[in-house]
Amino acid sequence: EAPAHIAGYCLHNDYSERAFQLERGGQWVKGKSCDTFAPIGPFIALAEDIKDVNNLRLWLTVNGKTMQDGNTSNLIFNVPFLVHYISQFMTLLPGDIISTGTPHGVGLGMKPDPIFIKAGDVVELGIDQLGTSKQVAKEYK
Repeated sequence: EAPAHIAGYCLHNDYSERAFQLERGGQWVKGKSCDTFAPIGPFIALAEDIKDVNNLRLWLTVNGKTMQDGNTSNLIFNVPFLVHYISQFMTLLPGDIISTGTPHGVGLGMKPDPIFIKAGDVVELGIDQLGTSKQVAKEYK
């Protein structure tokens, strides 16, 4: 029944302030909660307008260098399963957003040297049929 409850899909750039997460102890949510850290858009595509949500290319660049290039077919769990699973633990209401995760290429996981976004870096991302988005990073203290 999950697909009948999905209004649509959009981009969501899920930023993390790693210093807040790694150096200040406690829960990691504080590194996900700064102003401007969860931009969505540029639009919401209606679910019926997306031919196959489980086969969309997604990519991200930093200063023009490709850092992530993946496909929704590689999600650990597909979108209908995520909706079904999450609905067992919380009430999902119209307007709720579920962020599905990200492909390989997160800067913290780069070996041997992690990569961190710096003030002034230009981050661009896109997903087939959902458009593109661009942000310029600013410093948080």
